[in-house]
Amino acid sequence: MIRPGSRKPTSAPRGAHRPSVQSFRSRPVRPERLPRGMGSSARPVKPSRSSALDHPRARLLIVWAILLVSMVGLAANLVRLQVFDAESLQAQAESQQSIMLNSPPPRRPIVDRLGNILAVDRPVYTLYAHPKLFKESKEAIAQALSPIINKPMSDLVQLFQSGESGLEAGYALPEDMADRIRDLRMDGLELIEEQQRLYPQQNLFGEIVGFVNGEQKGQAGIEYSFDEQLQLKPRKYELRRTAMGEILPGSDPGDLTHSDELSLHLTVDSRLQRLVRIALQNTIKSYGAKRGAVLVMDVRDGSLISLVTEPTFDPNQFYKSPADRYRNWAVSDLYEPGSTFKTVNVAIALESKAVKPSDSFVDEGQIIVGEWPIQNNDYSYAGARGPQTITQIIQNSSNVGMVRVMQQLKPNDYYGWLEKIGLGDVTGTDLPFETASTLKDKETFLSDPIEPATTAFGQGISLTPLQMVQLQSSIANGGMLVTPHVVTGLYDANNKLQWQPKLPAPRRVFSTATAQAVLKMMEAVVDDGTGKAAQIPGYRLAGKTGTAQKASASGGYDSSARITSFVSLFPSDAPRYSILVVVDEPQGDNAYGGTVAAPLAKTVIETMITTLGVPPSRPAELKASPAAEAATDSWDDTQTSDDTLDSQPTDAADDGLTQDTDDQGW
Repeated sequence: MIRPGSRKPTSAPRGAHRPSVQSFRSRPVRPERLPRGMGSSARPVKPSRSSALDHPRARLLIVWAILLVSMVGLAANLVRLQVFDAESLQAQAESQQSIMLNSPPPRRPIVDRLGNILAVDRPVYTLYAHPKLFKESKEAIAQALSPIINKPMSDLVQLFQSGESGLEAGYALPEDMADRIRDLRMDGLELIEEQQRLYPQQNLFGEIVGFVNGEQKGQAGIEYSFDEQLQLKPRKYELRRTAMGEILPGSDPGDLTHSDELSLHLTVDSRLQRLVRIALQNTIKSYGAKRGAVLVMDVRDGSLISLVTEPTFDPNQFYKSPADRYRNWAVSDLYEPGSTFKTVNVAIALESKAVKPSDSFVDEGQIIVGEWPIQNNDYSYAGARGPQTITQIIQNSSNVGMVRVMQQLKPNDYYGWLEKIGLGDVTGTDLPFETASTLKDKETFLSDPIEPATTAFGQGISLTPLQMVQLQSSIANGGMLVTPHVVTGLYDANNKLQWQPKLPAPRRVFSTATAQAVLKMMEAVVDDGTGKAAQIPGYRLAGKTGTAQKASASGGYDSSARITSFVSLFPSDAPRYSILVVVDEPQGDNAYGGTVAAPLAKTVIETMITTLGVPPSRPAELKASPAAEAATDSWDDTQTSDDTLDSQPTDAADDGLTQDTDDQGW
């Protein structure tokens, strides 16, 4: 039944589900389930919820918190960069922005007393090839390089095929050659500059100047002993560059080479050195000698004007010579001086008041000391000479006479004098590797009488040629022991002295009266004794010959091995120079100090007259002898050492010893 006011419900098909109104209103209708025709205007109904993020103030606080944390992080990172990592970052930046160039400093030059260059640095280059950078064929580059560096093209091609980079194609190339390589403008070729020592005089001063190694460090001679003074401190140059690697303007250092214009000046004279070397070479060749040495020293201050040893070496090619030649044997090798030491012994005897210049002693020609026989070298034909003055003993180089003279001293006093004049010590020279002289220990010297006896004629003791010329100079300069040296100091470009080595002060060992007395005795040796071969017309010379037998490795002395020498004080009226000549193992029956060393000394002195301008002592003799006058005017007119030797009379009346029958000593 239908009630009034109600509508008749729409009929539905049979069996259809009709949802209740209650269920339809209580559940949200999903869009995909909306009835057809409702369209897109119908929206789902969202539940109503409230959140803290929906509040504007909350969102602002979150943003501020994020910003604050970020600022704190940035500040911490800034502190780390500016404080803790600043130093390392600065270094890293500088390494990226700058280039440090090390300029290899040249060594200071060495010059002689006249300013002639003895050693100087020059730039040389090492050529490296980097085939991986070649833009031309290896054959083309090899063909271009071959005539420049004087290497076969095939060798260069083979080198380029052996690697990709860093191949050494040339070493120690001079600057003009490096310029020609640069002019090729070929990629893959690199020139590295370094300094190389050059010795323009070649072997003339090898024993004095020495040489440097590949690292520019002195290994011998002055290069070694004055290495610190010859080296310059290396300089560093900084180039600034952009991020693209380009050099910034104003940072180019320009010329990278540097020098303080100081040079090391030596006392030696190139002119004299050259002529002395020629004379020594001639003598060694004439007598088939093992080696020789000539020393010329200014007796006033010990400066060496010339020091020549043969054989020597070329410092430019030192590696081609035996290592023993690097040693200056006049400074480092000992020898028994023989009769040249007699003048020193006479000075000791006179200074100690044991004898007077006018005293005479009996020369028996042969004596026995202890169990040992001692005799004069000329005893076989001269025999006993009888009473002899000290001058005559020196003139004839009498071994027996010298034993008698030195027997006037107590052995203890004699030994003390030998120590006083420096035996057993070094001279203190500025040349390196000096060897100290040797002297028997005091107990042996005092207990065995043969020791003072053999020392009286210069055997049984050993010293260097340098110390011998030092001792002889004390006789020439009035009794002062000066230090032999070759270095004057460092001078600037204006020839002003900037640095000078300190040398020991001269030390008096003999009185002036003693020195003058011995000097007169040495004059007699040249005028009418064993040193007549050294006579030069117009000049007064003092000298002393020496012939010593060399010690044998098996004990005793070798009768076939001699070392001959001659010392001269020139000019003897006002001594200025001391000259020592030593010739080791000259061959021949007539090889003595008076026949080998004295003529060589004469040639050296004639050279000194010419080069150093020494005036004559006896001008009248020059007028009487035109040949002698011409000899002092020109080196070309002087006799060679060979001619001098041939023109001298044979004089074997030098010094020597007779070997004991049991071959155990002398």
